[in-house]
Amino acid sequence: MKVLVTGGAGFLGSHLCERLVADGCEVVAFDNFYTGRAENVAHLEGKIDVVKGDVAEGLPEGKFDEIYSLACPASPVHYGARPIETMKTSVLGMLNILEKARRDGSRVLHASTSEVYGDPLVHPQVESDWGHVNPIGVRACYDEGKRAAETLAADFRRLYGVDVRMVRIFNTYGPRMQPDDGRVISNFIMQALQNKDITIYGDGSQTRSFQYAGDLIEAMRRYMALPKKRIDEFFAAKGLDAPVLNTGNPGEFTISELARETLRQIPTSRSRIVQKPLPKDDPKRRKPDISLAQELLAWQPRVPLAEGLAKTIAYFTLLASGKEI
Repeated sequence: MKVLVTGGAGFLGSHLCERLVADGCEVVAFDNFYTGRAENVAHLEGKIDVVKGDVAEGLPEGKFDEIYSLACPASPVHYGARPIETMKTSVLGMLNILEKARRDGSRVLHASTSEVYGDPLVHPQVESDWGHVNPIGVRACYDEGKRAAETLAADFRRLYGVDVRMVRIFNTYGPRMQPDDGRVISNFIMQALQNKDITIYGDGSQTRSFQYAGDLIEAMRRYMALPKKRIDEFFAAKGLDAPVLNTGNPGEFTISELARETLRQIPTSRSRIVQKPLPKDDPKRRKPDISLAQELLAWQPRVPLAEGLAKTIAYFTLLASGKEI
């Protein structure tokens, strides 16, 4: 089976490429290397093809049985620095993928995000919720870009029968995260390792649900393997307009709890926990309802936060040491 992974050299893309190789697939990782890194897929040299390019401008030649749509900066630091390019990646990139899938008969899995819910009015978040998003805020390039990508996917499925399914990913972490990506787990780990103040925005009572990368990749592979007919029947019975699934860990932690657990696992750190003002449009609560994914995929996350955090700390510790990973 020939598989294209857009964003294949990114944090999640590299884990997916690794899994696809283990599953015996012929893999092309396509990336513009804005947030992706060649080092993430260096251990797969000779096992995958790595192609540099921008999904908003076009895709590699050739037919693919499956296309995983993962290309898009996902951290506020990176999409905030390039908001227009982020929107183009989500919209034009998704359009290019769907047009190619329509021509070639490819099956598509699109990586959407829990950010489509914005600052949610429904808790925990369910797939039927339409979201509560500021369309002109500083996060809109990502939030609304992903919402528009879902719209395109749903319409291509309805109008042309393109076999596309979507996952709304909740905060996911693990080895190969970038240390400067601005996400809370990488921030806390790097601050603790460098004995810097651990920065909490707001009073630390806002919550997130943290999913280990390997758990997400398992859900994606199970979802991609399902026949279209099974998916159509399942979502029609649920009364949903498109095949979207929440993928996350429903364990809910406050940011303060995460900070304390990080320091517990790095006992040599001399960091203090300090508070700063809450950023604009920052969601106050995040917790996925994953009952649909559990039912359809017979899947649930396996890695608890303490275990996944330990693996991620080990990765960042090695990275900070300058040793080869």
